[in-house]
Amino acid sequence: MSALSPTAPRSPARGPLSRLRRIGGGLLLRVCVLILGLFVLVALFAPWLAPQDPTFGSLGSTLAGPSADHWLGTDKGGHDTFSALIEGTRTSLAGPLAVVLFSTALGVGVGLFTAWRGGWVDTVVGRLLDILFAFPALLLAILAVALFGKGLTAPVLAMAVAYMPYTARLVRSLTAQEKVRPYIAAYRVQGHSALFVALRRLLPNITPTVLAQSTVNFGYALLDLAALSFLGLGVQPPTPDWGAMINQGQAAVLQGQPLSAVVPAVAVVLVVVAFNVVGEHLGDRLAGRES
Repeated sequence: MSALSPTAPRSPARGPLSRLRRIGGGLLLRVCVLILGLFVLVALFAPWLAPQDPTFGSLGSTLAGPSADHWLGTDKGGHDTFSALIEGTRTSLAGPLAVVLFSTALGVGVGLFTAWRGGWVDTVVGRLLDILFAFPALLLAILAVALFGKGLTAPVLAMAVAYMPYTARLVRSLTAQEKVRPYIAAYRVQGHSALFVALRRLLPNITPTVLAQSTVNFGYALLDLAALSFLGLGVQPPTPDWGAMINQGQAAVLQGQPLSAVVPAVAVVLVVVAFNVVGEHLGDRLAGRES
């Protein structure tokens, strides 16, 4: 995964929404946006959409095929796959959202501060970011689980630290470009404080580019957290989660009932691909690489 590096806006008159109003894009982009919107709605209204309690299993209907009662069949514990898929949307999207929010907030703060100060501060922090790049997010999440126990909280915090350098490096680069612009010098001459200029004038100009990077990060974070749950280190039963569902459905695949594993796997692929397509499109539009 690499940080986006599009050219930043050249004047404060072009606000953070000015380049996002005309996203455009082809059929693929529209389909991806539709997919993401659908999954978000499912996550918001999951308790009302799930036809059954996904935590309730019936041994009498273990590994049942699709039917009127179980649209996607059941898993080895007799849980309704369709209901578990719907409820699992909440945890599967909430975890990556928390990772992206925390990592973006940390990255923006670190990148903006270091680039604005420059000098030895920028050099030291730059080397520290290079060190963090050497540690995969999934590895840090596994270490966090080993130290603090299984669940979602420790992996989310560890992965936020692991994803922070991508945003910090991007913000650092954009800030270094922006702070030499004439409008920054004009605000300084007018007597505005460095904090005011950085937060109220410079930051809004780089926000769309940071948003594009965060969109790409969301897809990677979802994939990492799903892998962690697949290993049994993330979200714990009976809470539904796509990664855990794939793990629990492995035995069902060998017994001729693959839906309990295939359906959540398809959901993971769809969301990850959709976020990557949207994020890359935003980056291309902001960089001027696409009309």
